Amino acid sequence: MTGEVRVLVYHATPDAKAIEEAYHQASVSLRGVPGLNGNELLRSVHDHSGFVVASAWQDLAAFHAWERSATHRDSTAPLRPFRDPRLRTPFGIYQVAAAY
Repeated sequence: MTGEVRVLVYHATPDAKAIEEAYHQASVSLRGVPGLNGNELLRSVHDHSGFVVASAWQDLAAFHAWERSATHRDSTAPLRPFRDPRLRTPFGIYQVAAAY
């Protein structure tokens, strides 16, 4: 294992422009977060209302430190209205098990 972590947050909206704006706003507020290596907004090829924000973290400790911080909720607030209500748990946390 590399120790790196990927966090996937699932969103659903027919308004691509609105979620892209929210993603950019959240990403600006996440600049400089220790241990955050980057993030992406992904759009489903099969369901154009389906989106995923995928973030890459140095390790689980860095992610948990940010998640427990006072800035966590504020920095992700722009994206919260777009969470996918069809899912019981709208996110996943995965540790990299192998990579090339």
